Amino acid sequence: MNILWLSHLIPYPPKGGVLQRTYNMIREVSKYHEITLVAFNQAGLLSASLPEQDNPLEHAKQELLKSVESMQVLEVPEDAVSGGRYLTALKALVRGRAYNMEWLRSAEARQTIVNLLSEKSFDVVHIDTVSLCVYSDLFEGLPVALNHHNFESAMLKARSRTEKNLIKSFYYRYEASRLLNSEVQYCRQLTLNVTCSDEDAEAMKSAIGGGNFVSVPNGVDVSYFYPNPSITKAQKSIVIVGGISWYPNREAVEYFIREIWPLIKVRIPGMSVDIVGRGPTQEMVRLAEVDESVRVHGFVDDVRDYLWRAQFYLCPIRTGGGTKLKILDALACGCCIIADPFACKGIKVQNGVDVMFAQSPESYVAAIMELLENPEKEARLREAGPDLIRSRYSYAGIGKRYAKALDQLVAQSGNRERSA
Repeated sequence: MNILWLSHLIPYPPKGGVLQRTYNMIREVSKYHEITLVAFNQAGLLSASLPEQDNPLEHAKQELLKSVESMQVLEVPEDAVSGGRYLTALKALVRGRAYNMEWLRSAEARQTIVNLLSEKSFDVVHIDTVSLCVYSDLFEGLPVALNHHNFESAMLKARSRTEKNLIKSFYYRYEASRLLNSEVQYCRQLTLNVTCSDEDAEAMKSAIGGGNFVSVPNGVDVSYFYPNPSITKAQKSIVIVGGISWYPNREAVEYFIREIWPLIKVRIPGMSVDIVGRGPTQEMVRLAEVDESVRVHGFVDDVRDYLWRAQFYLCPIRTGGGTKLKILDALACGCCIIADPFACKGIKVQNGVDVMFAQSPESYVAAIMELLENPEKEARLREAGPDLIRSRYSYAGIGKRYAKALDQLVAQSGNRERSA
């Protein structure tokens, strides 16, 4: 079966949320079907993710061509002009549209897709985010699966409520309203909606009032993320992981350093913390300069070294959406996780079995103290995580299930002449 796969980024390297999911899904689905990839090059993200490469795009293409049959790369339209992002946002406001539905709209991309459709017969289309639905009118007669990494409009609406800047709060609320209109339109119109969790699927169905939904969970490449007992744990050490340029991660780290860390310093002397993720703020960098127990690393090529070495993995995320791949990776590596229940949304964990839940600065301190006093419980938590991942969240199984779902989608649509 031939799949046309549209992506809003170059899905390589698999380091961080969306990149991990998209790369691993492509790699696994390509074992069963032929994929033609059309991807927008977010050049800044790609360069930051491959700092050691002189030509990041060419390196990423060569890696992806190990899985896909062919690949077309498109430039993000707003990158072509100075201040393009603000111009796009302004145009969207004037036209009464969501910025999210404008930033990938280009005549070049449309022509590229038209040419592909004329050159090759496809059985199904995978659209990797709602922003790419501006090209969905080109796929008339083809079954289309629309992937939702998050319930995007709900995230923006929640962000508008927590934003202290009134102008930004108004903009996020407006953007959420415009984007929800587009989500309603396309979720009802397209053949299948794919969410990362049952919770997201139920929330979207409730808000949208129609559409065909299926949950395809985020997963883990268990050949890469696994326990490493040969590395000695650094006693009384904490690690926090996540790209800080993404606002839920930034808010979580700010919450940690402002409210949780001061309590830990007083109640549990000798603790240290490693903060890992691209785009640390000046506040975080300054704290590391004055507190030798705090280390801020920015982007790292291999996060596993930090996961294996830390005694405790904290994830105080309280906003955002989707399923947190960082939690899945940490479970797979056998980390001892203390997290807000929100951070584990969509993952079948149990408090006290796979993770420890905490919802206040005091409860984080209490959880750390309890585990320091009960090494047997800490050991059980470390063992439970990898078992859960192998049984439920291996990308090999998830990719195979999605490949079958696409096969069924084609069969149900009657567009199966080639794939049969």
